[in-house]
Amino acid sequence: MGLQMSVRGVNAWFGPVQALYDISIEIPANQVTAIIGPSGCGKSTFIRCLNRMHETIPGARVSGSVKIGNLDIYGDGTSPVQVRRRVGMVFQKPNPFPAMSIYDNVAAGLKLNGVRNRRILNEVVEHALHMAALWDEVKDQLTRRSGASLSGGQQQRLCIARALAVQPEVLLMDEPASALDPISTAKIEELIFELRSQYTIVIVTHNMQQAGRVADSTGFFLLGKLVEFDSTEKIFTTPSDKRTEDYITGRFG
Repeated sequence: MGLQMSVRGVNAWFGPVQALYDISIEIPANQVTAIIGPSGCGKSTFIRCLNRMHETIPGARVSGSVKIGNLDIYGDGTSPVQVRRRVGMVFQKPNPFPAMSIYDNVAAGLKLNGVRNRRILNEVVEHALHMAALWDEVKDQLTRRSGASLSGGQQQRLCIARALAVQPEVLLMDEPASALDPISTAKIEELIFELRSQYTIVIVTHNMQQAGRVADSTGFFLLGKLVEFDSTEKIFTTPSDKRTEDYITGRFG
C-alpha cells in the first residue's frame, strides 16, 4: 500500500542558484497528485527531491524535511539507496537497459538487492509486468528480446514494471507520457488510474488535460514556489489564486 508523504520547508539549489523556495505539501496516500506549472518552475526538481535524486547532480543540495510515513528521507542515517527502494521513479524518456532482456530489465533492482532465487524472480517479474499492463504483449519473448527493442509506449510500461518490481510505496513520474503517441499515452493514464489503489503516485505533467483526467489533487508551481494545492476539481474550476487561473486559462505558460 502507498504511504502519505509529508513535505516541510523544502528548499533546493543548483550551486548558488535557488530552484525551490520553502515548499510544504501533504501528499495523500493511495491517490494521484499532479504537479503542474510552466517550464522551469521547479516541478521536476521538486519530485527529484522526493527520492533524493536531486543531490546526485554536482553542487546540488536540499534543505527541509520529506517524510514517507515516519521515515525522514533526509534524516541522519537514512541512506539514499533505502529511500529509492521505497520511492520508485519513472522518467520522461523511457530508459530501459539496452543490453538487457525484458526479463532482466524488470529483475534488475531485485538482483541489485541480492535476490537470487529464480522462483521469486519469476513471480515478481510476472507480477510487475501484469501490473504495468505489459505481460500479455511480451510473455513469450521475456528472455529473447531486449528492452530497447520494444515500442516507446511499451518501453515506458517496462520502466514502470521495473520500478514496481522492488515494491515501492511511492511512485514518482516525471512527464511519463510526454514522448509518447496518443494511444500509448491513454494506456499510461489508464495504468496510473489503476495503480493508485496500491501506490501513492506523484506525476509531473505539462498536459493540464492529463492532470484533470488522472489526478485527485493538483499543485501549481511558479518560479520555484508552490502557489496553490487543492483537489484537482477545485484547481481547475475555482482556483483560489489569480495566477493559477491565468495559467489554466492559457494567459501564460
